[in-house]
Amino acid sequence: METVAPVAPKKLNLRRPDIMEAVQAQVLSHYRSELVEHLRAHGHVLHADNLTIRLAKEFGFCYGVERAIDLAYAARKSFPPDKPIFLLGEIIHNPEVNDQIRNLGIHTISNKPNDQEMARLNREDVVIIPAFGTEVGTRQKLEEKGCLLVDTTCGDVMSVWKRVRQYSRDQVTSIIHGKAWHEETKATSSQARAYGGGHYLVVFTLADTDYVCDYIVNGGDKARFLNRFKGSYSEGFDPDLHLEAVGVANQTTMLRGETEEVQRRLRAAMSKKYGEAELDKHFRFFDTICGATQDRQDALEKLLREPLDLLLVIGGYNSSNTSHLAEMGEGKLPTFFIKNAAKMVSEKLIKHYNQHDQKEVETRDWLPAGKTTVGITAGASCPNNLIEDVIRRLCELRGISVQALLAKP
Repeated sequence: METVAPVAPKKLNLRRPDIMEAVQAQVLSHYRSELVEHLRAHGHVLHADNLTIRLAKEFGFCYGVERAIDLAYAARKSFPPDKPIFLLGEIIHNPEVNDQIRNLGIHTISNKPNDQEMARLNREDVVIIPAFGTEVGTRQKLEEKGCLLVDTTCGDVMSVWKRVRQYSRDQVTSIIHGKAWHEETKATSSQARAYGGGHYLVVFTLADTDYVCDYIVNGGDKARFLNRFKGSYSEGFDPDLHLEAVGVANQTTMLRGETEEVQRRLRAAMSKKYGEAELDKHFRFFDTICGATQDRQDALEKLLREPLDLLLVIGGYNSSNTSHLAEMGEGKLPTFFIKNAAKMVSEKLIKHYNQHDQKEVETRDWLPAGKTTVGITAGASCPNNLIEDVIRRLCELRGISVQALLAKP
């Protein structure tokens, strides 16, 4: 029987000038903020009566997010309205943005479609891969189906994949600092098994890292190890075999300092186990924190040195980079992680996300009376219009006219 070679997926050119001009106008209309632009032009500070608002120097949409949104809008513009277009999961981790995408007539299926969802897809249906990417197996199924893929995967994420694939080819186990349940980490993990003999293990905390380091140096109970990290390692992973040579990678939105500490502790364990002279055979690492994530963390660190009474962190509750901004604030001052302005119910009540308990909670008397300075930052998936809504709501709660402030020279 003759074997038929798979057909290479068609390349879509969505960046034609006529399409992108219309897309950028539409995106601006949905997400632009005159008020945020005003703050940028005035030192990121807004003074109004007894309220001062300080906006971090870096916040909100990054280039990768903007690109992903542009490509999703361009996909809709490029095809007739009745052409089915599907999105794997969420384009980014922001509920308002994902609602806008659905409003364009783009259908959502899971990031790892099941058989029933795959059956909905036909040859040459358009499928958008989100900014976090997707697993190798999912992409292969879509290509075999003959779908037209619009790949919005962030370039920083693909840089991690490149290194993990190299680890795999060299039969080096990828130790990935990240959240095993996050779409990006799942996609990255899949790269470790697709192109060679490598394995992967995901560590989330420094306590996880210490447990791995102790096992590397001293050995231990294999069954207990595998039970602790259940769901966080590759099929066939054996800690007695696959921790002899490791390479560190990370989810791009983790805290840089924590990833560096993961690297340092693993390096020290390998040096202790095999000796410094043999370290290159057993340990590799490289820096894969995305630049935008780091810029926002650095900007918040500077903002936290200012005299602030409280911090508002705006973004989707499932956004990793936003959660780390909230984590940074929590260690310094009262911090409220909110997804939109509606969560500021009144001066007396705010609803905000407690990421440690993974649920929304209520805090009373959150906004101090009298002279108050509020710091504001937002994750890389938060659009400027949502930041404006929060600033306007703060002013509204204090009886301040934003329009009058904008009219000031």
